[in-house]
Amino acid sequence: MSKDELSIKEAQAIVDEWIQTIGVRYYNELTNMAILTEEVGEVARLMARMYGEQSFKDSDKDQDLGDELADVLFVLICIANQTGTDLTDALRKNLMKKTKRDIDRHRNNEKLK
Repeated sequence: MSKDELSIKEAQAIVDEWIQTIGVRYYNELTNMAILTEEVGEVARLMARMYGEQSFKDSDKDQDLGDELADVLFVLICIANQTGTDLTDALRKNLMKKTKRDIDRHRNNEKLK
């Protein structure tokens, strides 16, 4: 991993440090779930304008997709941290589950050919 790359574990530690030093404390889990939903909505709004049929409003034109996705990731990491979830381990297990379940499913899907 280069010095510019960030592991999931490192990202979880950096977010935790930020919360403890600048953010004062974590919002409770339900508040963070609501914030996550709000941030995902902001990504959806921008995607609808960038890749869908909706036109940009003046207030949307300066939005940055990377920044909006980072907002989603930040809140997701907050939820993982406050619930004791190791996202590296969870992602590995999730990929193994998907691989076992979908080993042939997508390859045999006529809609994907």
